[in-house]
Amino acid sequence: MAHILLVNGPNLNLLGEREPSLYGTDTLPGLENRLKQQARSLGHEFDSFQSNHEGALIDRIQRARQDGTAFLLLNPGGYTHTSVALRDALAAARIPFIEVHISNIHAREPFRRQSYFSDLAVGTITGLGSQSYEFALLAADRYLNSHKT
Repeated sequence: MAHILLVNGPNLNLLGEREPSLYGTDTLPGLENRLKQQARSLGHEFDSFQSNHEGALIDRIQRARQDGTAFLLLNPGGYTHTSVALRDALAAARIPFIEVHISNIHAREPFRRQSYFSDLAVGTITGLGSQSYEFALLAADRYLNSHKT
């Protein structure tokens, strides 16, 4: 059993309300509950954290180094394209992670096509709606099972 942490960045608290044509109608609490059940069925503990504040996201990732988190699922939201500080926190934490995006950032505005995190990530899953998270959780499970010590 491993501890998996989902970290969501700014505006993801508005899922289900914000641009449903782009981000779908799933709410963040509904998505978190679904992922928690999925993680439990895979034999893992699951926790989630969302903040609109860069420093709070950094603090939570740094805390993950100490709390037994084995894997991160990360949707940095708008910080994907701007946050060197969040990137540095992930590099320092040295916890494997998958970068997740609901929309296909590579098919959107040019400034959204650059991610500060993809080269650090185990992988990226983008553009599959809220299912991106579910696929990321399955990939995290496979990663953890293949990297057992």
